[in-house]
Amino acid sequence: MFSPRSDLAIEAAAIFNKSESDIKNIEGIEYKTEKHDNYTLTRVKVLNSKGEEAIGKKIGTYITVECPKIRENYDEASEEVSRVLSDELKKLMNLEKISTVLAVGLGNWNVTPDALGPKVVSKLAVTRHLFQYIPDKIPGEIQPLCAISPGVLGITGIETGEIVKGICDKVKPDLIIAIDALASRKIERISTSIQISDTGITPGSGIGNKRRGLDMEYLGAKVIAIGVPTVVDAATVANDTIEILCENIKKSKDLSKDIGKALEITDNELRYPLIKEVLNPFVGDLIVTPKEVDEIIDDVSKIIANGINMAVHNGTSNLCNA
Repeated sequence: MFSPRSDLAIEAAAIFNKSESDIKNIEGIEYKTEKHDNYTLTRVKVLNSKGEEAIGKKIGTYITVECPKIRENYDEASEEVSRVLSDELKKLMNLEKISTVLAVGLGNWNVTPDALGPKVVSKLAVTRHLFQYIPDKIPGEIQPLCAISPGVLGITGIETGEIVKGICDKVKPDLIIAIDALASRKIERISTSIQISDTGITPGSGIGNKRRGLDMEYLGAKVIAIGVPTVVDAATVANDTIEILCENIKKSKDLSKDIGKALEITDNELRYPLIKEVLNPFVGDLIVTPKEVDEIIDDVSKIIANGINMAVHNGTSNLCNA
């Protein structure tokens, strides 16, 4: 059985052939949504094994910030999202003074939709080395932050997890923040949603390339994952298009009910696999991303980097890399 690819917890119920809104009624799941002027904040907590089994997500907290104005490069909204990310990260991090934080920018810097992690890392205020060389000149709000972009298996010939594990064994960070591009099952969430979770991350899982998971069990430190959907697969685009078309037809008073029934495959559980099967011989597992993806990755990476800088360095966002 085919299922739409997604890394987002708020979409997980739909992958298991439930309505997306059903997630709030699933046993073992705690679901809360806050709507603000520029963004919507959704918290999904997987409380136990029943919740894990129901939506296929590990026990933990998943926070999603949705802000359509990010795509419009709206400065006020972008700054607000950075502040929200900072506040939510602080709650999840719960850092002691002084705690070493390792930021890991996952992804392939040669492929723009997958370059989010490396882009974020390039904008972080790294400070760990300062604690060794000029400790007496470091402001009190600054934490030791170091960062790495380990690349992907096709570039290095080494599994990403192995690289990160080796660094962790040497640096011994108290906390790891992993940033990666994600996949979504909804077109409207591409580049407009940011997910934070405290359960770690599996690089490449959104497009079917599962690698060794980066989590506390493997790395020996708590892992917070930050991700933004940058791609959907072609079948998802087709599925969403047909769904919108069918809804419009059903609302029309000028067309007969028979036309709506003929065009609509009533059950989404059946519609997506059929579309996938039809498309596969022609385009394979085609992944789609917006044409302005270069600008999107630049803008979103700034938002995330500012959020991390403020969270780690206690509100300071305008530091330069030293």
